[in-house]
Amino acid sequence: MKGAIFFSSKYGSTAQYADWIAEATGLPVYDIKKGNADPTKYDFLILGSPIIYYKLTIHKWVKKNLNKLGNKPIIFYSVSGAPAGEKLNGWIADSLPKEFISRMYHVVLRGRQIPAELSWYDRILLKIGAMANKDPQARKEELEGFDYMDRSGIEPIVELVWKFQLSEVLT
Repeated sequence: MKGAIFFSSKYGSTAQYADWIAEATGLPVYDIKKGNADPTKYDFLILGSPIIYYKLTIHKWVKKNLNKLGNKPIIFYSVSGAPAGEKLNGWIADSLPKEFISRMYHVVLRGRQIPAELSWYDRILLKIGAMANKDPQARKEELEGFDYMDRSGIEPIVELVWKFQLSEVLT
């Protein structure tokens, strides 16, 4: 099976994961913002997106290309400061069509937030959000930043790619 990686990134964590996945699998990488991403050319897709303000940045692209995505196998990775769990699942459910979510493999990857690298707007919103956040750890991360980037986090994605490619060889 022929696959490719399509991603959206704002501050670089999702792009870094896309590059690591490409290095590990040999798959081509497309930044959806550059307009050269055609999912119809591939048998399976890896889609990556950060979560900004409780929404996936790739959500409009997915909805626009839903027909092109067809019934292709989809490995989806989300990147944020939030760990796997109900809160993260809710943000994804609010961002993507149900029929898309029901058939994708979701891998949760933790990202990086360096306050000095954020836009002034994002820094202000994070400070406002931190004041309202009841979770002390999340409040601290919103104010001080975090770095959870971990190359080993891509291993489940690489394993799924191998399974997809192996299934083609065996059939």
